[in-house]
Amino acid sequence: MRRVDLVLTLVAVAAAVILFARLSEPLGIPSPLTLLGVGVAASFIPGIPELELSPDVVLFGLLPPLLYAAALATSLVDLRRLITPILGLSVGLVLFTALGVAVVASWLLPIDFALAFALGAIVAPPDAVAATAVARRIGLPRRMTTILEGESLLNDATALVSLRTALGAAGLAAHGSGSQAGHEEIGFLDVAQDFGIAVFGGIAIGWLVFVVVGIVRRNLTEPPADTALSFVVPFLAYVAAEQIHASGVLAVVTAGLFLAHQAPVLQSASSRLSERVNWASITFLLENAVFLLIGLQMQSIIRDVVDSELTLARSVLIGLAVLAATLLLRPLWVFPFSAIFSRAEFTPSERRRASAVSSWAGMRGVVTLAAALTLPEDTPLRPVLVLIALIVTVGTLVLQGFTLPGLARRLDVRGPDPREDALVEATVVGAATGAGLRALESDENADPDVVARIREQSTSRVNRIWEQLGGDGAETPSEAYRRLRLSMIGAERAELLRMRDADEVDQHVLARVLNGMDAEEAALAYGQQRSGRLRETPLRPPDAVAAACEHLKAQPACVVPDTADGCHRCLEAGMQWVHLRMCTACGHVGCCDSSPGKHASAHFHDTGHPVMRSLEPGEAWRWCFVDEALG
Repeated sequence: MRRVDLVLTLVAVAAAVILFARLSEPLGIPSPLTLLGVGVAASFIPGIPELELSPDVVLFGLLPPLLYAAALATSLVDLRRLITPILGLSVGLVLFTALGVAVVASWLLPIDFALAFALGAIVAPPDAVAATAVARRIGLPRRMTTILEGESLLNDATALVSLRTALGAAGLAAHGSGSQAGHEEIGFLDVAQDFGIAVFGGIAIGWLVFVVVGIVRRNLTEPPADTALSFVVPFLAYVAAEQIHASGVLAVVTAGLFLAHQAPVLQSASSRLSERVNWASITFLLENAVFLLIGLQMQSIIRDVVDSELTLARSVLIGLAVLAATLLLRPLWVFPFSAIFSRAEFTPSERRRASAVSSWAGMRGVVTLAAALTLPEDTPLRPVLVLIALIVTVGTLVLQGFTLPGLARRLDVRGPDPREDALVEATVVGAATGAGLRALESDENADPDVVARIREQSTSRVNRIWEQLGGDGAETPSEAYRRLRLSMIGAERAELLRMRDADEVDQHVLARVLNGMDAEEAALAYGQQRSGRLRETPLRPPDAVAAACEHLKAQPACVVPDTADGCHRCLEAGMQWVHLRMCTACGHVGCCDSSPGKHASAHFHDTGHPVMRSLEPGEAWRWCFVDEALG
């Protein structure tokens, strides 16, 4: 391919990804599935070049950055807390699926069991990107989402190591004499040794890469250089691990998890922001481009299947049988496993409903297709095996991707209430702000005016979160501030652009001012969108919340408000409140701290009554002023 043709092809791929991913979003169709369909259709159009997607390009060029980006978005703390169910799925379920598919494939295909097990290892691991995208889009519980993320990150290593071992055994069976002596060369101890090197070697390499990159990052202060370093990390970890026959997948995941965990210590805020934005763009292009490129090879895959020993119709039917086995094997493992290892706090009904949703969240993706392409060219029935992997990938994306949201709704398996999240966020930010203010007060040389201004800004930051609660629909002070400030920024930017076009000021100075304005506008717009989404969230029945302190436990269950008109002091002074609170000891009604009077807090200081509860419709939370605890 000429260089001009190569450049035009890359531009066409990027343009197709952007266009069809954008068209898929309003239709609710997963963009990988759309791109795969576009690629399949384009492969049959005369004149479209046939792009060869080699295994090395996928495994060494595409898979490491995709895994690294997924690891950066995963919490190491959550992963550690849920390690038992994650390992049960990422190791136990992968091996169980590979074995089950091997039984089916060896029965339907004229291949030996080792190669059938290799096919099982190919189709066994769910995709990290697909599982996370669907789980977050439909709002699954965080615990379930974390388990699915952890499973899809770690199961790739189990699958690829199992594939490597199975191909080794199949290669001996195919090229050797088939005697018992030939098979004895790969025994249980050899498999265990290879598996141990792959797992522990991959983790060790990932840890070493994390340590080295961490040392380098402590001496990097420029966000562009730090972001460029992050682009090197997945390839460095993957190649280094593969050189010692360890798992490159585990090395990349390990390095990504630890670097993400230590990012607040190792990187500046600007570097973290730059890294997130750049990796989001790279992930968007790569994960969609892979499916488009695979679809473009459909014509050649079908042609190779037609030229093989099996007919195309029979190959498709076998692929559908393997798909059915793959779909069936997951619930056969998930239900018993969750019954044994589920937490005691979940009722049997909750466990069954969660298991049903988890067992249907096994969409396959990039790793399955990449692993299929790694099959050696002399593999018996290779085109058929690649087609089967493609059928399983497309089948799970279509069947599970489209029906999982409806199943979750029908079983009432839902994510956390955004309003409860806002309550927790307000508590956390309040605690952090309190620590900051105490540190500020300990500075004896601080200017009182500066301290007062910082205290006001910190209090406003906490109040902005509290203001997201409440359902009266009236504009809160923070919303009014965002609206007015965004209007001001629009006028300010117009004036700056006029000055730029008239060449009245140095362009570098103007660029710095515009960049600062962009950062402020982005933060304001994000807060505006988030507040709007929270206001649109339907109120849910309040869940039972354990009391966080003795004051919350000691309060009576039901107290009648002493007035139905609103905040006493606001009415007397002619003020307008934002949200209303009620004292659980005497029923006194006061306004929140976002209101000008802050009369709920004033009531606590006057009477010592520690607990106030929300009087907003649908809200049943309480706040203890003494312990600063939420209940």
